[in-house]
Amino acid sequence: DMSHGWLIPPISLFVVWCRRKALLAAPRRTTWLGLAFVVMALAVHVVGYRAQLTRLSLLSLIGLLWSLPLFLYGGVVARLLVFPCAYLLFCIPMSFLDALTVPLRLAMTQITTALLNGLGIGAVRVGTAVHMLSSGGFSFDVADPCSGLRSLLAMTALMAVYANLTQPTLWRQWFLFAMSVPIAMAGNVARILTIALVAEFIGQDTALKLYHDFSGFIVFGVGILLMIGVGRALQVNYREQWKRWRSKLSHT
Repeated sequence: DMSHGWLIPPISLFVVWCRRKALLAAPRRTTWLGLAFVVMALAVHVVGYRAQLTRLSLLSLIGLLWSLPLFLYGGVVARLLVFPCAYLLFCIPMSFLDALTVPLRLAMTQITTALLNGLGIGAVRVGTAVHMLSSGGFSFDVADPCSGLRSLLAMTALMAVYANLTQPTLWRQWFLFAMSVPIAMAGNVARILTIALVAEFIGQDTALKLYHDFSGFIVFGVGILLMIGVGRALQVNYREQWKRWRSKLSHT
C-alpha cells in the first residue's frame, strides 16, 4: 500500500530540474497575494495539529511549498511550480478511497466472467467470486488486495507525471491522466483473467501459489503499454493525417 510514495518527492524535484531554464528566465517580483496563501497554509497546519489530523498538516506543507515562491518570486514562477507541488499529493495516504474496494471487486469479477465466457470457458459470478464450470471446478474470490485499488493509485501517480512531461497541451494532459482509471482496471482484469486461464489449463495450485505471486507485474506491464499507446495517439496530428489521406486519394 502506497509503496510508491517514496518516489514522489524525487520525481517532483526532477520536474523542477527539467524546468530550470524557464524558472531562471522567469520575471521575478514580490506578490503579496502569495503572503496571504502562506498565512492560510500555516493556519491549516495549526488546525491539523490541534485536531490531530495529519493529512491537513501535509496539505499545508504542500501549500506552503507553492505559496512561498508565489510570494517571493511572483505568478510566473508559481505557475511553473504548480505541477511539481501538486504532484506531492500522491504522498498523502488516501484511505478514504477504501470505499471503492467492493465496487472494484464486483467490476473485476463481472468483466473477468464475461471474458472467460467469451473465450469459450464457462464461468459464473457469485458476488465477488468466479466459479469455473469445467470439470475441475476451479473457484476463486477477488479479495480486497486484488481489487486493483493499490495499482490504481500507483498508475495515477505514474500517468500524471508521464502526461505532464509528454503532452504539449493541458487538455491532453488531463485526458491522459483521466485514462489512468480504465487503464489500471484493464491491467488488473488482465491479471485476474490470466490467473483463471493458468488454473484452467495448468492447474489450480500453480495459479494460486506460484503464478499469483508474480502476476502483479502484469498489471503494470499492461498499464504501461496502454499508457504509452494512448499518449502517442494523443500526439498524432489527425487533421494533418486526414489531409494527407485525402491528398493521396485525389491523386489515385
